[in-house]
Amino acid sequence: MSKLWGGRFTKQTNKLVEEYTASIGFDQKLAEEDVQGSLAHVTMLGKCGIVPQEDVETIKKGLLTVLEKIRSGEIEYSVSDEDIHMNIEKNLIEQIGPVGGKLHTGRSRNDQVATDMHLYLRKRVVEFVELLRNLQEALIGQAKANTDTIVPGYTHLQRAQPILFAHHLMAYVAMFGRDIERLQDSYKRINVLPLGAGALAGTTFPIDRHFVAEQLHFDAVYENSLDAVSDRDFILEFLSNASAIMMHLSRLSEELVLWSSTEFRFVELDDAFCTGSSIMPQKKNPDVAELVRGKTGRVYGNLVGLLTVLKSLPLAYNKDMQEDKEGMFDTVATLQGALQLFAPMIATMKVNTGRMREAVNQDFSNATDIADFLVGKGLPFRQAHEVIGKTVLYCIQNGKFLLDLTLDEFKQFSDLFDDRIYEVLQPETVVNARNVYGGTATAQVEAAIARAESKLTETAGWVQEFEAKVSI
Repeated sequence: MSKLWGGRFTKQTNKLVEEYTASIGFDQKLAEEDVQGSLAHVTMLGKCGIVPQEDVETIKKGLLTVLEKIRSGEIEYSVSDEDIHMNIEKNLIEQIGPVGGKLHTGRSRNDQVATDMHLYLRKRVVEFVELLRNLQEALIGQAKANTDTIVPGYTHLQRAQPILFAHHLMAYVAMFGRDIERLQDSYKRINVLPLGAGALAGTTFPIDRHFVAEQLHFDAVYENSLDAVSDRDFILEFLSNASAIMMHLSRLSEELVLWSSTEFRFVELDDAFCTGSSIMPQKKNPDVAELVRGKTGRVYGNLVGLLTVLKSLPLAYNKDMQEDKEGMFDTVATLQGALQLFAPMIATMKVNTGRMREAVNQDFSNATDIADFLVGKGLPFRQAHEVIGKTVLYCIQNGKFLLDLTLDEFKQFSDLFDDRIYEVLQPETVVNARNVYGGTATAQVEAAIARAESKLTETAGWVQEFEAKVSI
């Protein structure tokens, strides 16, 4: 069969050109969205009297048959038909005859592919919000189980101050919460209809773009036809948001790798989310966390790749823009896999509370509280800071920790010390002294958990509302 666009050409396309320029190898992922957009488009053609209603019904019936074949895996895609649009149109014509050719009236592949990607990406955004919510739920579950578990808090990867382990986990809940908000905000820019822009200038047919938007549950229609077919900002925004999510996952991955090491022994990951060594039988490797950390780079690369493709393109559509899809699909698959694994990996993680307590008791992370104690006695903070620095140095030189010192040893450094210093230095006291909004005190962490659980319910409602709009 000749090309659907072949009327102007006198030669067959070189086979190497066909293979090089074809996108069907990857854009077949848009098959269901392509049918979804076509169903709305042909319905509009009938409504506007552009195509006879009898033909419209025939085309719609044929499209639904093609959709069934797509879902059952019966469709055979051909490189000679270049892309998903031509493959589906060819299958439609084979199904219902020449009347299938009327489907393309009043549209171009340029606005068609843009529509497909808007349909595809808005569905993925809703899915990712739900996956992030699941991960937050797993983190909150671990936080609720560890509201009395104290662990060293770090800066510069050096022990800084004791904190609740729940407080540490809730920091990631906050990060993923921002990721959810960014995805939700991006939905309104994804949910704009480009169909009807034609190749670049609109169409001579009296179409109703707003009717199509209503059919497909788009909230708006592109104002400018040139912008409609050339805009890929919504994909860039998704890739940027995905990069931020992967960055957050990578940070958590790094901590899981550290925490599960023999040196830390803070947590143990479930066997189902670890692998072994082919030569060292004792090994239990946190491969999922490591691979998520590693795959972050490819998601960053996809963002930079598309930015580079678009940086100097003139209006409107250019073949370069075919490069917008593979990186997007790869990011979707990479992020989907990471999020699907992370929630159950966190939920099944065992927390070694005894080891965490041991670590807190064998460091100087309570030193700041001694300085605050002296400040409360009237000593200027800078002088108190120097006093405690010398006290810590004394401990290091004598193989002791602060709670090991006698009162006489404390008084070597300041006469302001009294018996209350031993209560001040207790990890529970140190933690609960930070009873400010957002702090690590038990009361504040429990309040943060309650707020986060309320937000989970709100997010679930958003997902439920928008799932209905993006379903095919």
